Amino acid sequence: MNLDGLMARLEWFVESGAELDDILEAAVAGLHEMDPRYHWTGIYELFPDEVLRLGPYVGASTEHVFIAVGQGVCGTAVAERRNINVPDVRQVQNYLACSSNTRSELVVLIRSGETIWGQIDIDSHDLAAFDVESEANVQRLADWLARVYQERRHRAA
Repeated sequence: MNLDGLMARLEWFVESGAELDDILEAAVAGLHEMDPRYHWTGIYELFPDEVLRLGPYVGASTEHVFIAVGQGVCGTAVAERRNINVPDVRQVQNYLACSSNTRSELVVLIRSGETIWGQIDIDSHDLAAFDVESEANVQRLADWLARVYQERRHRAA
């Protein structure tokens, strides 16, 4: 499945009234299947206590279920309010290893303006696995998910 197919499938989930957790799970599974370089794909949601909490993911289990803002690549992305593409995690001093096989990591924020809802985190066993195209695809999905978060927040208010 390509990104357009995934997003159409996710749109169907939204239109059918699916819960946010089900939409996120489908997004992660679909994204993970799109590229054989993606060895671990997950979403961390940002909570008001400034802690990222692991949501749905595909790949080996991880001990990093909670990550404080500023800690590791994921926490740094939120603290610095930017996406981070790490070609070689062995060069990052505060890297939190989920797997000893991981060589590169991509973190793309799910955000609406200044509001950060969470992030898509992808690990790869390949060095420099995330090119401009893969990063742009993940950004498109993150932007789409941000709209879903924002719509759900407005409905709940």
